[in-house]
Amino acid sequence: MAGSSWKVAYADFMTAMMAFFLVMWLLNMAPEETLKGLAGYFTEGATYFTNSAAPGISNNQIVQFVDKMDTRSNLSEAEKSDYAIIQSLKPILSLKDAVPNSSTGIASDGVGVLLHVTSNLMFKPNSVDFSATGEKVLDEVLDMIRKYNVWVIVRGHADSSETGAPDFPSKWELSSARANAAVRYLVAHGADPKKIRSVAYADTRPLAPPTVPDAAAKNSRVEFYFHRPEVMSNIVGY
Repeated sequence: MAGSSWKVAYADFMTAMMAFFLVMWLLNMAPEETLKGLAGYFTEGATYFTNSAAPGISNNQIVQFVDKMDTRSNLSEAEKSDYAIIQSLKPILSLKDAVPNSSTGIASDGVGVLLHVTSNLMFKPNSVDFSATGEKVLDEVLDMIRKYNVWVIVRGHADSSETGAPDFPSKWELSSARANAAVRYLVAHGADPKKIRSVAYADTRPLAPPTVPDAAAKNSRVEFYFHRPEVMSNIVGY
């Protein structure tokens, strides 16, 4: 029996080799933009995130080269849709006097386009009342909603250092209040309520680890996830 123990080790080795070659084959079949996205995970200093769509300017070529792309290029319908949405959101990033670059970001995951804005930019201190700049951001979002037939998921987030006190029992209620405040504003100003949903994450999806100096400012945020109407709920990453 002892003399056949090598067979077990050999079987494990062959299984590992099959898995390795399967991974190599899948990587060879993957499109270039997907490979670039995977490479980002192994790059030193890569951005920390847990969302299905990366924060900031992602590796998706639609976002990365949006200024250089010709709309007549050979793009899929989904890519054309993302391109149009990103172009409409760009004015938010160009509000240079009111919106610091570190406070906002756009990303695309192939299903939709994600805009994130930090809470200290959107709201007055220690409240869920919008600041003047927050209303400007929402007006830009509203303009985009009116212009294109898209659905929007508004995501509320909190940082682990936040408690929700004194007005909210926990981070869950705080993040929910942030998302719902944005939804109320959009609907009150003409957005179709059937196309808007809100979701709260509390501190479960941070953009930055606690060791980063400005982690609290980055993690406490509101996100607007724009997706096409034909994309079903079981596909969209809430």
